[in-house]
Amino acid sequence: MPTSDEGTRPATGGAVLRKQVTDAITEAAFAEVAETGYARTSMDAVARRAGVGKAALYRRWRSKQAMLAELIRGKVADALPPTPDTGALRTDLRELFATFRAQLDNPLITRIGAGLLAEATHDAALDEVLQNGVAAPRRAAARAILRAAIDRGELPPGLDLELGTDLLIAPLAFRMLVLKSPIDDRYLETLTRAIEAALKAASS
Repeated sequence: MPTSDEGTRPATGGAVLRKQVTDAITEAAFAEVAETGYARTSMDAVARRAGVGKAALYRRWRSKQAMLAELIRGKVADALPPTPDTGALRTDLRELFATFRAQLDNPLITRIGAGLLAEATHDAALDEVLQNGVAAPRRAAARAILRAAIDRGELPPGLDLELGTDLLIAPLAFRMLVLKSPIDDRYLETLTRAIEAALKAASS
């Protein structure tokens, strides 16, 4: 078995080359999706764009769907930082919205986000990735903020958590992915106050 020093030693040789190839494939795959759309993206096209043989892709993934599912999870699903825990609902909301804005403002997400949502309506594998890998962790973070506010007495126990979660997630996603409208700090502050008021109104 390797020692702890061996286990943390930087990869060299073949491992570095494999990582470089994987990075090239990842960049090429997202570029292809952005340019031609999810449905028209093919393993051949990604391999050509990455400058590698098609076998390099099939050594890593059994299909286009498996490849894009893993890459989307890695690029989007695993990019959510810890849930805000500032001790107050308003500042928790402000931090959460700032995180969502930063992620949605990523040029890659801007280019492919709406297209992926559309394709997911008739692609079960993609829908599973978006539902469980992208939406679910963000909804869990929103619900954690709401439950913390309930525990502190800022929101009543009878709050509809599903409705509250929708309020925390939908406005930013719609504005940035569908309308493709920029969101500055002033808008974010106004949105924070509006959502806080809506949560309290929905609880009454």
